[in-house]
Amino acid sequence: MYAIETRKLTKSYGKARGIIDINLRIEEGEVYGFIGPNGAGKSTTIRLLLGLLFPTSGGGTIYGLDIVKDSPEIKKEVGFVPSEIYYYDNMSIKQLMEYSAQFYGVSVNSRLKRLAEAFELDLGRKIEDLSQGNKKKVAIVQSLLHQPRLLILDEPTSGLDPLMRSRFFELLKEENARGATIFFSSHVLSDVEKFCHRVAIIKEGELINEDSVSAIKEKSVSRVTYHLKNGVDTDLIQLQGVISPEINGNRISFLYRGDRIALLKNLSELPIETITIEEPDLEEVFMHYYDDESKEI
Repeated sequence: MYAIETRKLTKSYGKARGIIDINLRIEEGEVYGFIGPNGAGKSTTIRLLLGLLFPTSGGGTIYGLDIVKDSPEIKKEVGFVPSEIYYYDNMSIKQLMEYSAQFYGVSVNSRLKRLAEAFELDLGRKIEDLSQGNKKKVAIVQSLLHQPRLLILDEPTSGLDPLMRSRFFELLKEENARGATIFFSSHVLSDVEKFCHRVAIIKEGELINEDSVSAIKEKSVSRVTYHLKNGVDTDLIQLQGVISPEINGNRISFLYRGDRIALLKNLSELPIETITIEEPDLEEVFMHYYDDESKEI
């Protein structure tokens, strides 16, 4: 049984873009990254999983429970951080946590105290007095309060300063070590690269790739940068597999996908002073999935 499984999950908004035939199989205990720019379909997918929207076709399960029929039961197992935070403004943070805990039948005292200290939250403050960053911290604490079996996080680090981001990831690692599955939707690719086991890339409502972070990077491209001793030779950048060449004086840089032996043979014929061939970061790979000139990557 998968923590999350979807089968041709589709949501249509008429002429507006939704999602099309999303097929996911996420193992229990996995940290799964779900990446794409705003409008790609990340939040729509999450709302369908949580029963906040109904699919146009297809379906899915969370721990074997149907995302439509069994939505109330699923919510008991899930901690959710939305991308945009809205609460009852007149409540204090503590009142909100106590209200939330009633739905899960848990006591908030000791765990709430630890989480509030970690995120430097004053439990007596009213929601209406909080900045957006502090509201995001409240949402994170609320999502972790009942030690959920599944955490669904939609842009969870937006609004957090570097210290709070670090503490947030420490807590997520603890939850994952406890056995929690984490579905991490973000466009902050450095977070996904450091934290996730596997990643799916969504483009215009469709999944276009899914694999481990290392495999996606390995299958894609290399970043080649070299300095010539004199002059500039532009013949090499015409080589098949060269993508997005940049020339700055005698410095040439490009992404390359193809036979590295052929590339090295061509490079050996140039008067090169220094050269680096390295694996690009996930952000560079991701951007080329969205480059109309690089659809084959």
